[in-house]
Amino acid sequence: MGVLFGTSRAILLGAAGLVILAGLALLGAVGPGSGGLMFVLLGGAAAVVLLFERTRYRSEAAERAGEPIGPGGGEPPGSLEPRFAPTAEVFVDPTSRRQMRVFADPRTGERRYVAED
Repeated sequence: MGVLFGTSRAILLGAAGLVILAGLALLGAVGPGSGGLMFVLLGGAAAVVLLFERTRYRSEAAERAGEPIGPGGGEPPGSLEPRFAPTAEVFVDPTSRRQMRVFADPRTGERRYVAED
């Protein structure tokens, strides 16, 4: 689980599981009018989001491999394959306030993002 999930994500996924279990227990003990279904649905929605959410600006390959997160939530500097070339596209990440450079594979159009310091 450590490769696919960071510690905080694993804790949140465990909490979502507990919410689901609490909802199921409430449904079993009190019945459908207990609000237990709402707990099950909310815990399930949280679990789905946690399982499918990606870290900002990261490739799926980097996420699957558990590679370190670069500044601004992108790829670490120097970690891109040579097929990625820098583009003229630059933006400021609203959360980290870091300037991010877009890199693209000209053959496939695949994009990567790296913070510029």
